[in-house]
Amino acid sequence: MRQLLLLLLLFGLAPPSLDAHEVRPAYLRIQQSPDEQFDLLWRVPARGDLRLGIYVAMPDHCEPNQDPLTWQEGGTFIERWSYRCPGGISGHVVEITGLSSTVIDALARYERLDGTTQVVRLTPAAPAFEVTDAESWSQVAGTYTMLGIEHILLGIDHLLFVLALLMLVPNTRTLVWTITSFTLAHSLTLAAATLGWVNVPQQPVEAVIALSILFVAMEIVHWRQGRPGITRRMPWLVAFTFGLLHGFGFAGALSEIGLPEHAIPLSLLFFNLGVEAGQLMFIAAVLLLWAGLSRLRFPQWAWRVPVYAIGSLAAFWTIERIAGFA
Repeated sequence: MRQLLLLLLLFGLAPPSLDAHEVRPAYLRIQQSPDEQFDLLWRVPARGDLRLGIYVAMPDHCEPNQDPLTWQEGGTFIERWSYRCPGGISGHVVEITGLSSTVIDALARYERLDGTTQVVRLTPAAPAFEVTDAESWSQVAGTYTMLGIEHILLGIDHLLFVLALLMLVPNTRTLVWTITSFTLAHSLTLAAATLGWVNVPQQPVEAVIALSILFVAMEIVHWRQGRPGITRRMPWLVAFTFGLLHGFGFAGALSEIGLPEHAIPLSLLFFNLGVEAGQLMFIAAVLLLWAGLSRLRFPQWAWRVPVYAIGSLAAFWTIERIAGFA
């Protein structure tokens, strides 16, 4: 039953939806073009036909060339248009108006003519950024670390996989080996996919990630019934195997953000460190709560509730993602 309370806490902190990736940031891409032109792509989260009321405010000296071309794809409104900005926009401020009244973040990516980029994470507390000629390494490190932390903490499917593993790990030593294996595996595939060494379609990856959660949930049931499977006996091996797939999932998210051309290794490193930091924060919170609940007494059957909840949700995601292939 302690696991049930932990599961309830996890979903209490999560967005109120069955979608494992429901909390999506807005995304702004500004591409510098010749003749002082700047092309904008603006993706805004939506619920149904309702568009979130946040808008791009370019510097005052910029003039739009036309009204935005707008359409909807799934849960996102997409807008394209361009500005003419005499003298450029370096040293000027771009703001997302209305962001301070929301609970989401926005990612802004500025692509310069020379191919270099500036990536900035905007928040309700800091909804604007200054366009620069070049980013310092500390700016890149800070931005991508926070992006990594946010991705893992908002990725409910990744967290459920880790939580299910924690339910099976018998002792601290095995826990260390299991988490190390998971970290090593997803770091390898995250780097390989991001650097273009391996190309795996994202939809099948997401489906198998959901299936990995279902598999571990079934392993918990088998163990509780006196038939311990490979995950109970060698959780580090299962963590490594499925960690490779989870790494491809992380890479898919990172590919949407993009990496600055002048600092690809640095940004990749700090995104991965952010993922690890967020993962360790989650594990520490689970273990602390687990310790706090250890003295409570619950009926023998109570363990089934969190395990079946995890398994049912994973089964739903698996079916949903496979159906999305069509």
